[in-house]
Amino acid sequence: MAQDDEKKVASGAHEIPIDSADAEETANASSAPEEVEPETAEEVEAEVIEPEAEPEAAPEAAAEETAFADAVEAEALEGEEVPTLDELAQAKADAAAMRDRYLRLQADWDNFRKRTAEQNAEMRQRATERLMEDVLPVLDDFERAIAHASQNGETGLLDGVKAISTKLNEVLAKHGLEPIGEPGEPFDAIAHQAVATVPDDSVPDETVAQVYQKGYRMGGKVIRSAMVTITTGGPRREAEDDK
Repeated sequence: MAQDDEKKVASGAHEIPIDSADAEETANASSAPEEVEPETAEEVEAEVIEPEAEPEAAPEAAAEETAFADAVEAEALEGEEVPTLDELAQAKADAAAMRDRYLRLQADWDNFRKRTAEQNAEMRQRATERLMEDVLPVLDDFERAIAHASQNGETGLLDGVKAISTKLNEVLAKHGLEPIGEPGEPFDAIAHQAVATVPDDSVPDETVAQVYQKGYRMGGKVIRSAMVTITTGGPRREAEDDK
């Protein structure tokens, strides 16, 4: 063995150390790209990409937006006249004048309403006075008739009462009072109040047979219905008669 070693040294041959070859293989292996294992679907969904926060608007941008808004408002108001101080003062004066006029008109209307109510009350009073003035002579006749019956007995009393009744009816008719209720006239549910029925086939049905109490109408308005009895059993009244 010693002799072989000496031959190798003498021939100048060199042995390559095994450690160097191993190092080269290790370097080559390190320079090769590493294989990355693919991610699963769960891992991909688990990754959340947070959006980047928007940068705050700079003061210059805010100033530009304000200027743009002012420009839009100015364009909207373009063409509209801006009232001056004198015009505003005139408008206030006109409003005050109109308010004063309204208050005056309201006061005038209240006064007119009060005057009208007073005038109506006065007219009713005057109408009543005129009626009483016309009735007073009738009262005088009643007193004379009573005095004459007291002094001379009942002779002529009936004729005097009849005359007084006629005179009173004339006074009331003068003031628009009309009597309602005469035997033989058609029954009217508004002007008449039926208190009983009487069988009678000689006259049309629902004819006034007897008047218990006269009714009165004034100015086309029934102020008291007449209490009457009406007939039944007669022929049907013609439409013209009903009209």
